Amino acid sequence: MKSAYELAMSRLEKSSPPVHLTQEQKQQIAEVDRSINAKIAEKKIFLEDQMGKAPYQERESLERQLVSELARFEEKREREKEKIRNPAAV
Repeated sequence: MKSAYELAMSRLEKSSPPVHLTQEQKQQIAEVDRSINAKIAEKKIFLEDQMGKAPYQERESLERQLVSELARFEEKREREKEKIRNPAAV
């Protein structure tokens, strides 16, 4: 008898079969991660430095900008990865 977990996993596999990536696709995804991580680190360093120098009133604006930029980078990361995983869908 299958557990509830095993039943759920078999239903999931039927509705969306697992994606098998080639070695090249895995390398491309890793490169996307490296690139986006570098951009995130650069933006964090820049904006955190600006926050340290900014008057108190401007820090909140810089914090919102940092959050917005990080979200934008994460969205870009996921779009680029999806293009690599599923080139026909794009």
